[in-house]
Amino acid sequence: MCQMNVVLSHDGEQEKIMENVTHLEVTNEGVVVSTFFEEPKLVKSAWVKSIDFLGGTVTLDNTDAGHD
Repeated sequence: MCQMNVVLSHDGEQEKIMENVTHLEVTNEGVVVSTFFEEPKLVKSAWVKSIDFLGGTVTLDNTDAGHD
C-alpha cells in the first residue's frame, strides 16, 4: 500500500501537515486531512496544488497567487 503525506507549500518552503493520510476532503473552509489514529486537521483556505502519486505526496497551498 502506498503511503500518502500532505505538505503545505508557502514562501518556497514545505511544511509537513500529516503523514500516512487516509482521507482528504476539500471543503469551503479549506482542506481536511485525517489518518486512522489522529484527529482530522483543517488546513484553512487551502487548495490542492499538486499530487505526486509515485512520491506519495499531496501538496497544498493557501496563498491567493495562481489560484482562481
